[in-house]
Amino acid sequence: MADENPTGRGATERLTTADQDDRDQAAILQQLLLIYPAPITRAELVREMTLAGTEPDWVERALRDLAASGLLHRRDDDLLIPTRAAVRAYDLFDR
Repeated sequence: MADENPTGRGATERLTTADQDDRDQAAILQQLLLIYPAPITRAELVREMTLAGTEPDWVERALRDLAASGLLHRRDDDLLIPTRAAVRAYDLFDR
């Protein structure tokens, strides 16, 4: 219809790069917290988060930013482990 609002409900959402980065980080952190306390390797995470056999750039950006913000430990043996702060916040908000 001509009188419909193209930016209203049901319209395609347009995300900024920062918004998409936040969503990517949230998706990865949620995946890590769902399987916690079991560790996961980077390769396993990539397989679970993507359909591609190669790691997309957004995964590296998200892992880097999560580690920089203190929510993720990236071990030298390629294991990814959420920090105690991330686990505690998840426990508090999951009520």
